[in-house]
Amino acid sequence: MNRAFNPPGVAPPAGNGYSHGIEVPAGARMLFAAGQVGTNPDGTVPPDVGAQTDRVFENIKAILAGAGMGMEDLVKINVLLVSSEHLAAFREARGRHLAGYRPASTLAIVAALASPAFLVEVEVIAAKSP
Repeated sequence: MNRAFNPPGVAPPAGNGYSHGIEVPAGARMLFAAGQVGTNPDGTVPPDVGAQTDRVFENIKAILAGAGMGMEDLVKINVLLVSSEHLAAFREARGRHLAGYRPASTLAIVAALASPAFLVEVEVIAAKSP
């Protein structure tokens, strides 16, 4: 089983939505997913960051399920947002989908993503213990 930890001597995670480290046991199966954006299956992109984030995590759930994994197997998340004004809506949506799981996470504010319609992109790494 993957083990999350936040060691003493390191400031607690901001917003408590992530862990500083995740230990993956030997022999775990690993999955590395490409960055996911908020594109719906029909090719449309919702106009707001909350709906895009929901779509991103639905995409991630589908990718994980295809590998026999779930959100509880996430060990690392990298997030790109195009504005700090989107932080609250992103965190709210992320909280709905992670449901208490706190993978190691990095979040960066960037000038733009691949399309002007994209407001958020999330890349994940998952590990499933044998």
